Amino acid sequence: MELYVLILTFTVLVSSEVNVVHEDIAITVVSNTPQQEDMYGFDGEEMYHSDFARQQEVYSLPDFADPISCPTCYDGSVANQQIAKQNLDICIKAYKNPPPQMDPPQTSIYAKYDIVLRERNNLICHVTGFFPPYLNISWTKNNEIVTEASLSQYRPNKDGTFNIFSTLTMTPMEGDIYSCTVNHMSLKDQPQTKTWEVDVALPSVGPAVFCGVGLTLGLLGVAVGTFFLIKGNNCN
Repeated sequence: MELYVLILTFTVLVSSEVNVVHEDIAITVVSNTPQQEDMYGFDGEEMYHSDFARQQEVYSLPDFADPISCPTCYDGSVANQQIAKQNLDICIKAYKNPPPQMDPPQTSIYAKYDIVLRERNNLICHVTGFFPPYLNISWTKNNEIVTEASLSQYRPNKDGTFNIFSTLTMTPMEGDIYSCTVNHMSLKDQPQTKTWEVDVALPSVGPAVFCGVGLTLGLLGVAVGTFFLIKGNNCN
């Protein structure tokens, strides 16, 4: 099945008297698949997005930021989706199904916190630099599929591509191997996989061994020296 995607991006630059420029951005994504998104951001940070599964808006600002409220935003997102889908159908017919622009993803995997065996941690799979914003991320642990991972919203990069995070909560055990696999239309059925292995550095025993051997030889030398000293005194 071919994928058709329509992405509407609106950017407003606001400049004050001291020439400080701010960027307000709105992104609406529709396709001929269940994939859909409506997101609003400011200066590269997401402010909120619409969750179409739960039928509500989701605020993304951190706790220390000024709170915002937009009770009508979800209804606006639904309307935007309907309009964009109509435009997508028109564009497909007007441009006679042109090949889509594609940029392949770049994937990395890392732990959120320092690794301590048997203590819960988060593995993060970061995928960036891809276009269009439609891909699939899957996880495995010791070659077995894991389905408990969460997925963030697609977020725009300054070059017009997108990035996304997938987070897996895990309890590291020595020898465990995790993998994150990314499927994107630009990869042409050749998924991109990154692996991560639990590898906790154990304390080195070298210094302790050397100190112990040195101390033993020192004590032995003192004992031998004392023995010969006593023998020498007896001979005199």
